[in-house]
Amino acid sequence: MKKKIVVLASGNGTNFVSLREYIRKKKLKAEIVSLISDNPAANALLLAHSFGIEPISFSFPKEEREAYNQALDQKIAEYSPDLIVAAGYMKILPPFLVDKYPNRIINIHPSLLPSFKGLHAIRQAMNYGVKFTGCTTHFVDNSLDGGIIIMQSVVKIKEDMTESDLTAAVHKEEYKILPKSVHYFLDDKIKIENRKITIQE
Repeated sequence: MKKKIVVLASGNGTNFVSLREYIRKKKLKAEIVSLISDNPAANALLLAHSFGIEPISFSFPKEEREAYNQALDQKIAEYSPDLIVAAGYMKILPPFLVDKYPNRIINIHPSLLPSFKGLHAIRQAMNYGVKFTGCTTHFVDNSLDGGIIIMQSVVKIKEDMTESDLTAAVHKEEYKILPKSVHYFLDDKIKIENRKITIQE
């Protein structure tokens, strides 16, 4: 039986595409059953539709955040997913939803956590003057980008790099480690002890 994945995305959907292609090429026993977005204009929705994956968007005013969270929870529950993947999803998930899926929500973040949490992580790294940054996959908990780390990939910041150059380099690594992290999860190769993960390849 195929394991079911729900993807959450807010923007272009490039990580979503990389995940879908990885599943298809590796012939994993998994299926992305839906792509859910908080942004009705997200390109990710158009991509999902073109792939035959159900695209869903919720648009609520900021003051109706609770209504949005309830609608999101209801829709995810309809699919009974084995895994939720936050791939460029720009909203913080509510605690009740995170608690409902412990260590079953994977996020990709464009820095080497725990450095540069939150928004504009790539810009934060450049402005701080670090020589290396990268990306991190982690399980989502109720802290800001503070969940247990699954995988990381390092990117060297060259002197002549623009923010756009660095963003492209980080994204290239994201497209590698997010699908691999999902693969390890689906194959039950991730073992957690306290905050440390061992991947049994």
